[in-house]
Amino acid sequence: MATVLDHTFSTSKPIDQSWAAITDLERIVPCVEGGTVLGKAGPNSVNAEIKVKMGAMALVFTGTVEITSQNPASHQAVMVVKAREKGGQGHANANVTFALNGGGGTIHTSAQITGKAASMGEGAIIGVLDAMIKDFTGKLATM
Repeated sequence: MATVLDHTFSTSKPIDQSWAAITDLERIVPCVEGGTVLGKAGPNSVNAEIKVKMGAMALVFTGTVEITSQNPASHQAVMVVKAREKGGQGHANANVTFALNGGGGTIHTSAQITGKAASMGEGAIIGVLDAMIKDFTGKLATM
């Protein structure tokens, strides 16, 4: 199941401080509710785990988060998340594009979900992802 979400956020932090936060995966991954960095995978990637609650189900996904492109001059970065459901057949993959401006920015998320999570239906997936991203942008605004 494919889902696309767009979010905006505001911050009083200087743009360079926000840029430093989103390009530091070891700092930013734990800002996602249930997210944990398991270790460095490369110069621009980390191994990570996320615990997600969807209704009565609690799912754990493990995989990588990688910054695949970044443009410091325009304050834009693209992250690719590739994760497999622990003990299951599903996956949760996403491309996340950050575009910062002087008072905050936008986050464009394109996610592909399969397995048990997808069986919950599109409405449930959108609800969970939307809540996770809103929580994340609140934390990002304070970094």
